[in-house]
Amino acid sequence: MRMRLHSTTILLVRDAETVCMISDGQVTNGASHTVIKRSASKVKRAARGSVLVGFAGGGADALALFSRFEAKLEEYQGNFQRAVVELAMDWRTDRALRRLEAQMIVADRERSFLVMGNGDLLEPDDGILAIGSGGNFALAAARALRENTNLGSEEVARRAMQIAADLCVYTNDRFSVETLAVSKGDGGEDDR
Repeated sequence: MRMRLHSTTILLVRDAETVCMISDGQVTNGASHTVIKRSASKVKRAARGSVLVGFAGGGADALALFSRFEAKLEEYQGNFQRAVVELAMDWRTDRALRRLEAQMIVADRERSFLVMGNGDLLEPDDGILAIGSGGNFALAAARALRENTNLGSEEVARRAMQIAADLCVYTNDRFSVETLAVSKGDGGEDDR
């Protein structure tokens, strides 16, 4: 699958205390290079709020993948890693799914994965993942901020996304942000 994603930027930053997923809000009609929406939410919660999902690519394709992922979470009683692996396997072998033009970042309190249509499933070494047209800008900025500051995951994510928005014409600065506490004994979840 040879995708050119010109529709968004999704960034995930994980540290010892929180995992933060952030997206821009811009939706672009690729054929006419026109902004058609400025405040879309491309980060969602699944599994009763304990899993974050961010998607880039065609809107209908991304929502179809989100629905499929939710079904996998339900099928495997919330076993996050198993649901992700099964989705990646289905995506690789199912003819209809292979035609979808989208990518997803998924994260729970313990792990994060990039899921792609060729069946690839990648877990970052440094707790940072990015997809979409501004993904490389956001990824580079987040890595530099992580290495050279003491900022928490949400502040790193916000600053890195602002840099991406300043550089990428398909990324704006109307961010949607979701966070999860990483520590296991907290019993709760953030409301953002």
